[in-house]
Order: sequence, then C-alpha cells, then structure tokens
Amino acid sequence: MCGILGLCLADQTANAAPELFEGSLFLQHRGQDACGITTSGPKGRFYQCKGNGMVREVLTKERLSNLVGNLGIAHLRYPTAGSSAGSEAQPFYVNSPYGISMGHNGNLVNTKQLRKYLDEDVHRHINTDSDSELLLNIFASELQKSNKSRVNNDDIFEALKGLYNICRGAYACVGLLAGYGLFAFRDPNGIRPLLIGERHNQNGTTDYMVASESVVLKAHNFNKFRDVLPGEGVIINKSGTVEFKQVVPLKSYTPDIFEYVYFARPDSVLDGISVYRTRLAMGAKLAENIKNLDIVDQIDVVIPVPDTSRNTALECAVELNKPFREGFVKNTYVGRTFIMPDQKKRVSSVRRKLNAMESEFANRNVLIVDDSIVRGTTSKEIVNMAREAGAKKVFFASAAPAIRYNHIYGIDLADTKALVAYERTEEEVAKVLGADQVIYQKLEDLIDCVKIEEKDRTITHFEVGVFTGNYITGVEDSYLQELEEVRAQNQKLSIQSAATSDANAKAEADIGIYNMGDYK
Repeated sequence: MCGILGLCLADQTANAAPELFEGSLFLQHRGQDACGITTSGPKGRFYQCKGNGMVREVLTKERLSNLVGNLGIAHLRYPTAGSSAGSEAQPFYVNSPYGISMGHNGNLVNTKQLRKYLDEDVHRHINTDSDSELLLNIFASELQKSNKSRVNNDDIFEALKGLYNICRGAYACVGLLAGYGLFAFRDPNGIRPLLIGERHNQNGTTDYMVASESVVLKAHNFNKFRDVLPGEGVIINKSGTVEFKQVVPLKSYTPDIFEYVYFARPDSVLDGISVYRTRLAMGAKLAENIKNLDIVDQIDVVIPVPDTSRNTALECAVELNKPFREGFVKNTYVGRTFIMPDQKKRVSSVRRKLNAMESEFANRNVLIVDDSIVRGTTSKEIVNMAREAGAKKVFFASAAPAIRYNHIYGIDLADTKALVAYERTEEEVAKVLGADQVIYQKLEDLIDCVKIEEKDRTITHFEVGVFTGNYITGVEDSYLQELEEVRAQNQKLSIQSAATSDANAKAEADIGIYNMGDYK
C-alpha cells in the first residue's frame, strides 16, 4: 500500500511541485518509508527528487524550488516484502521510449514471469527488486511497439491494454510521458483506490488531480471528482484535454476491504463508500456480537487503540451503553509497528508509541478495541500495558476478522506463519496475547458494513483473501513462496555488515535524474 498523486495545472508557467508536496502530507499515512516527486513542463524535461524518509525530510523547500513544470506526480512508499532500499523510492523513470516516469500503489503477483519476459523477450534491464519498476518497463515495452516518433492517446491506451494482458495483481498508477502529459490507470479488479478531480479556475481553465484518496482532492478544492473504474485509463495531455477509456472489461469491482478497516483516512470516500461511516458500522456490528457473550455485563469501560479504531470503539461503546474513555495516549511520531523488520524493534516501539493512563484502567474490566490483530506483537504489549496500569480483566476486540493469510496486494503484514491467528482458535489467540478473551468481527458483518447498493453503484464483493486465503486473482501459492523467500533474503541483508559484498545487495541511494545541482 502506497500513496500516489498526479497534477496537471492549466497554467503552463506554474509549478506543480508545491501543491504535490502539500498533497503528499495528506497521504503520509499511506507511506512513511520513502517519497518522491517528478515534474515536467511543456518541453518535456523531467525534474525529480526522491529518497528514504518522511515528506518533510526528503522534499525540503530548497529541493522543491528546483522541481519545475506544471505537470507532476508524487509517490509515498510503504515497503512490501520488507524492502526499504533508497534505490526503490518512487517515482521510477525510463528514458526509452519517449521518457516515462511512474508511481505505483499495489503489488504484482506474477513478478517471476515478468522478469523473465523483460529479460529474454524485450531485453529491458531491471535494476531493483521493485515490482513497480517491472510495471513501468512493461508499459514502456508495450508503448515501444507503436514504433512512432510521436505517440497519441490511442497508442497509450493500446500500451495499457498490453500491460493489462501481461500484469496480474493490484495496481493503481499515475505517470508522466515527457512532452505529452499525465496518465493514470487502475487494475481490472479495482483492488487499490484511485480518484480524479477537477478544479475550475476563474479564467475558465481547469486543473486536474489524480489521488489515492478523496481527502487530498477536497483539501485542494478539486470539488468535482470521481473514481477511476477498474480496468479504466485516463490521459490528461499538456494542453489540458482529458480522455477516459475502459481499456479492458471490468473483471470485478472488488476493493481491498483493508482500506476501510485500517489504511484510509476516515475523512476519505473511496469508490463511493465513506470510510468514516464504515468504521462506525463496524463498531455497531461488533457490539451486536459482544451482546451475545457472557462478558457484556462485566465490561466497565471501552477503550480504543488510537487512532484508526477510535470511531469503531466509540460506536461500540454507544451500542453497549458503556463508558468510552481514551486510555492510551499516542506518540504520533512513531510509525506503524508491524512494518518494522524485527520483533524486538516492534516490541520496544509499542512502548514508545503508546502510554497507558492508570486512571482509566485501575480496578476496571476493560474492553480494548483495535482495528485488527496481525502478528499480535502490538496487541500483546497493549494487554500487558493495560494490566500494568491496574486493569482487572482485559477483553480485546478486533474490528476485523481473524487474519490467517498473507496479504499479497501491497500490504506487508507478515509471512503467514508469523500471523498470530494462523492455525489458532480465538481462545488460543487470547492466551498468546494474555487477554481474558478475544472477540473478532465476523467476515459477513464486516462486508455488510462496507458494501454499497445504490442505483448508480453497487459494490458487494471485496478482496478478503487476508481472512479467507481466497484471492481475487486466483491461487497464488507460487507467489506466496516467492514472497517468503524475498523476505528471508531482505532479513539476511539487513543483518550483514555494510562492508560485506553481496550480489543481491540493494543500493542505499538512487542514481537518479535530479537535474538540480548538488543533492544533499
């Protein structure tokens, strides 16, 4: 899971970089590992800045001043398979054909076949382990088939059609074609979110923005927006004309349900579905299930694990007619713990991230509500902290069902065997966490909370493979094995000495097209 942005300003003398920077801040929650911006003007030269770190660390005022052009794309990276090398920061760039820069949110599941095809059939060099670089080069090789000195919209859509036929997995992408314009597209199942918005200027011109979440569009006064449909592409050329095309038939409309459980901001609307409303509904459904348990009369107070479970916990407390209290104070400057590469770091990070207030736990039976339980590392520490703060009993509720399978479409949870619910019952999970009882949301209830059935849009099915093991793209046993091998390799590399020579080592810095003088 990553964050992507694209911007086309009607004023060709304006610079897109400042607004892309501000938009990236709204999407920082989608990627805290690395970020980058590529800009371009009517003449087609690319300007780029990217690297490991948060938006404000990488995209400084000095660097932004050197990113010129009215067109631009931005990317915020959330690493998959434990990859965090600086050389894999996006957007990626290839100079042939025509000059292309691209940012990708999602994950491809046929990477071995794609690497072989790019190497043996079209002879394109891949410099990183990133599937996003594969995706870019697949698009470039398909566009090359036009064999023209200059391409048009039809050529670009035809290249996207070729990409759709070859690439399998989740992908929402935004890109720049040098001297031509901006393009964006979404996979045929609509797994990862993508929206496009319009902003009408006083002089009658229109600016366009593409983004992972609606909150960015609203914040920048792009008040007219819609979702890019599964299998749909959009091209915004440098003169500001826009063309949409359903490049391949819509296979299914199955967004990743985890977007609504955890990753998206509550003030976003994805595929016409309010994230905030879904999280309230999750709390109500959770309360219904708890009412049927013999623990309901024992609960003294409901406490959320900040921040994403707050709305769910509040609604749960209302439905149970129990007091709602903020028992944990969060340090917002510590990132997500299940991303961290080793268990010791995750455990210590939980203590730095959260602090329990004894006044809310002492001599009480508490119901702690979290959005999900993944490895169980964070949940176990939270239970320990509650008991240390004086809680008599600790009941732990998850807004999501038990996660028993790997997530393969862009969210790096863990290898299957590292998931706390893998081959364990709820009672066994409770024992591992040290909780008196664990309550999971039922999958059918979660789907009821998120689905939408309206006359202009119906979405009743979602990507839920993380709960069921049944993935939208089919049986992915070979990819799951490959994913575990990659994680093992990355873990090995992370503990090697920097002086150790390894043919598979990742570059710590990118050799890029900064075009901006000294990059410090």
